[in-house]
Amino acid sequence: MNRKIFRMVIILAVLAGAAFFMPGLLKEDSSKYEKTEFIKPFYGDIIIFVSTTGVVEPQNRLEIKPPIAGRVDDIIVKEGQSVKTGDILALMSSTERAALLDSARLKGEKEVEYWQEVYKSAPLIAPIDGDVIVRSVEPGQTVTTGDAVLVLSDRLIVKADVDETDVGKVKLGQKAVVSLDAYPEITVNAVVDHISYESKLVNNVTIYEVDILPESIPDVFRSGMSANVDVVVNERRNVMLLPVEAVTAENSGKTVKVKDRETETVKTVSIMTGLENSENAEILSGLRDDDMVLIQSSFYRAPQKKSTGGSPFMPPGRKSK
Repeated sequence: MNRKIFRMVIILAVLAGAAFFMPGLLKEDSSKYEKTEFIKPFYGDIIIFVSTTGVVEPQNRLEIKPPIAGRVDDIIVKEGQSVKTGDILALMSSTERAALLDSARLKGEKEVEYWQEVYKSAPLIAPIDGDVIVRSVEPGQTVTTGDAVLVLSDRLIVKADVDETDVGKVKLGQKAVVSLDAYPEITVNAVVDHISYESKLVNNVTIYEVDILPESIPDVFRSGMSANVDVVVNERRNVMLLPVEAVTAENSGKTVKVKDRETETVKTVSIMTGLENSENAEILSGLRDDDMVLIQSSFYRAPQKKSTGGSPFMPPGRKSK
């Protein structure tokens, strides 16, 4: 028992010594740096987006259910196939016809052909133009009038969730750009087609559902895919721009620091700005194309841990021999 107590005392003493001397081993070096440069105003495009996420869904989803209970004889279409109004999608037999044909098979092929000619199968007709997005049954399967044999979609759209703080910026007919998480390299131009009149609560945030209508539907679009949507709120083309870091907001307005052409000193100049995003600001007046504008940006170097090179059991400031 005495040995166990002695060992615990030694361990506690070592830990206490390490805790006392460790602060001297590490030193955080966090330095602030400032970058200064002069640039000229440049011309380009500035676009203001409302960015959000959404899901690819059918604009109108139509389930094709049989008018009678029975057995599916044939499915003529496949998933992804485009159909027109009036096209035959599938053929099925009523419960009575299926039983009759099964009995006729016991008598031979001629008996089956006779009853197939006399007692026709019931077709399932496409009521709209669209694409087959679900084929849920196969030939030979028994179905009821409540079973969806096929599902049609007139076209795929993106249903985007827009926060209530941004929905006031979104208008019908605005341009948008859609990309998919599964295919980020593919972007599709679209327009705002509908803004929901009723909100819903998602993670304690009030959002409105906005229908984004793609101008064209790539083959890779699938119902249920996650999408990223940028709605173009405003844009200017070929205008004078400056990085937002160069512009200072003051009570009297916006200013920039410009190098004086004669004295080479830096002076403050008042300017008027237009559109601004996270990168650039549109310059309406106050600057010329050849003005040299000062940009000062600050950044920090990440803290680095340095070792003194001494023994962990020597007091700070001493080195082990």
